[in-house]
Amino acid sequence: MKRTMKKVVAVALAVVFVMSFAVAAVAASDTIKVGVLAPLTGGVAEYGNAVNNGVVMFVEELNAKGGINGKQVELVIYDEEGDPVKAVTGYNYLMDQEVVAIIGDVTTAPTVAVVAESQADGTPMITASATAKSVTCQLNDDGTVAAVYDNMFRSCFIDPFQGSKMAAFAKEQLSAKTAAVLYNVGSDYSAGCAASFQETAQEQGLEVVAVESYADGAVDFQSQLTNIAAKAPDVLFVPDYYSVVALVAQQAYAAGVKATMLGADGWDSVLDVVTDPALLEGAYYCSGYSVEDTRDAVQTFVKNYQEKYGATPNMFAAQGYDAAMIMCAAIEKAEASGAKAGSDDYREAIIAAMKATDMDCVTGHVTYDQYNNPEKSAAIITITAGAAKFWGNY
Repeated sequence: MKRTMKKVVAVALAVVFVMSFAVAAVAASDTIKVGVLAPLTGGVAEYGNAVNNGVVMFVEELNAKGGINGKQVELVIYDEEGDPVKAVTGYNYLMDQEVVAIIGDVTTAPTVAVVAESQADGTPMITASATAKSVTCQLNDDGTVAAVYDNMFRSCFIDPFQGSKMAAFAKEQLSAKTAAVLYNVGSDYSAGCAASFQETAQEQGLEVVAVESYADGAVDFQSQLTNIAAKAPDVLFVPDYYSVVALVAQQAYAAGVKATMLGADGWDSVLDVVTDPALLEGAYYCSGYSVEDTRDAVQTFVKNYQEKYGATPNMFAAQGYDAAMIMCAAIEKAEASGAKAGSDDYREAIIAAMKATDMDCVTGHVTYDQYNNPEKSAAIITITAGAAKFWGNY
């Protein structure tokens, strides 16, 4: 797993935002460099900044306790602006900075763009929020797994899990008999959720009466929503990111859609951008965690985050915190192995430790399956009186 060093041209560096974060001013020999890839600007910056905040907070806390075996963790943070091409540029930059592992990327397309190179290099990686099946697995044309990217992990659950979970929830908890699906045909995330929703709906006896799609970047959904309204489904599943969901909610109301809206974790933060929260009243979506979860780990995290950032942490911040926790625990085992930082043995020790993860995190107890996906429950969130409320774990 030797890597040929790739130099990033100065022009590329001039157009991106790169930060080097170190909690303490210490000698280079006393630091462990960990890279972070995240969109800190651009259309999905709300996700990227939340993940980054969680990562930074965990590392600050870890370093305050002495770091890893007495060494401080230094984060080298690269803003890829939500762009897959810039994500690959960022990956190469981070590798040139001699990071031992990378936390990132944040959304699916940039993460998938980086995976092939990171697999060839053997670079340990963990994403806090990229949920497509193809993030940790190479897929055949029919969607089955051809091979597992053994270096790539995640702290979030996957798209098929979310779609399947929400179809089961609609049938078992909402007593829905009919459903419609509206999804982004240009998004692996949205399409993956939609496909698994339909598959589980069929298994559950939930009739899917309409399936509509739209192109990536679309802002007008009136024709699709008019078709859906004509079918009068009990529930409408819209697996996309918060900015799109806010537009869909407004246009669904105008089209006369009466269905209970359902979503996946991309909905997190939708109340921050929707024109009127009442448009989403009674909706449900699945999430990695809830601030209303009474577990000590959750409440301590929420308290510390609010004190540091003056805001309530969303799911992406929690998953970023967990991703950093899992990665740093694995690095600690690699350090204890005696392998030289940056060597094949060191990288392999990190990967082996991540595979063996068995720990309590903010978003739940995490172990990994054979595809490097975490095995844990989902938090169901409902929107009531203009606020996101914890329905319960399901």
